[in-house]
Amino acid sequence: MTTIARIETFLVAPRWLFVRVETGSGIVGWGEATCEGRSETVRAAVHQLAELLVGRDALRIEDHWQVMTKGSFYRGGPILASAVAGLDQALWDIAGKHFGAPVHQLLGGPVRDRIRVYGWVGGDEPGEVRDHIAAQVEAGLTAVKMNASGRMSPVASVAELDGVIGRVAAAREVLGNHRDVAVDLHGRFTLANARRLAPLLEPYRPMFIEEPVVPENSHLIGAFVGSTTVPVSTGERLYSRQEFLPVFQAGIAVAQPDLSHAGGITEVRKIAALADVYDVQLAPHCPLGPIALAACLQVGFATPNYLIQEQSLGIHYNRGADVLDYCADKTPLTFVDGHVERLTAPGLGIEIDDAQVRAADKKGHAWRSPVWRHRDGSYAEW
Repeated sequence: MTTIARIETFLVAPRWLFVRVETGSGIVGWGEATCEGRSETVRAAVHQLAELLVGRDALRIEDHWQVMTKGSFYRGGPILASAVAGLDQALWDIAGKHFGAPVHQLLGGPVRDRIRVYGWVGGDEPGEVRDHIAAQVEAGLTAVKMNASGRMSPVASVAELDGVIGRVAAAREVLGNHRDVAVDLHGRFTLANARRLAPLLEPYRPMFIEEPVVPENSHLIGAFVGSTTVPVSTGERLYSRQEFLPVFQAGIAVAQPDLSHAGGITEVRKIAALADVYDVQLAPHCPLGPIALAACLQVGFATPNYLIQEQSLGIHYNRGADVLDYCADKTPLTFVDGHVERLTAPGLGIEIDDAQVRAADKKGHAWRSPVWRHRDGSYAEW
């Protein structure tokens, strides 16, 4: 019996929201509905959506996705999309366990045997960048991503621009020509600043420049794409095919939907198919936990236009718990030569430690995004 019997949520350190769906026959599926800084709100949305699922067949995943996303007059946005994403991941986990197959097998079977991963590096000074990247290289990674800057003035000074170039130059020096660096503008740059910076970065040949403008200014991204030969990426704050379509049409090279924000496995597979029409590669956003990472990888193993996968092992956000801490067996998510080998266990391919998650939920968390201000006291993009 695959009837959904119970849905639970767990707010666990460092900033994650896990979803547990159990069927009448005892099959348990896990999902991650984390929405950084808003997970308590998403938790309420998950329990409201549970009204649509409990008592119904867990294997009707597409139908559940349609009802959850369209069954209310007011639709969309990061809260609803994240709640749907966590539940959708859990339903795919159940389906895989029910049929005794990894999710990628249910999505059409594997198109690759391993997926390349990258890590995040910080460092406000070039020397720190060198040290942090050297540590990632020592760990076996062949690609890293770095923030271009901290707080950025609306019209950047020469010193601000030179600071970005100095850090990227330091990264390239450590990485050499056989490894990659991506540069994340994080929506902190105005279009004018981003266009000034891009030509200065071209000699260092970044793998991509990420989120050059905030997502609500996606109508401007075409002007940035046209100003540089560096591949342009965006999408961690876009939640549907409809929101991705304009940036595909604008000429981005890499799409970065988040499996815990953009409607889960069901919607990201459709985003990937649409991306393929525009010759766009997928590199899903995932500075999150093990369930989100496993969901990303399952999509990646079955998706031809899949470039690389972000992962957050050891990232500065992970205070109180790291990516693998809630896994009963850490082996499936072990990195080998900068890659994750194809997951073969049923469902999402990982086993979550139920007792540890329940214990962590008793402590919970209240993670919030920082609020930055410019020197004149006005709000600054974080």
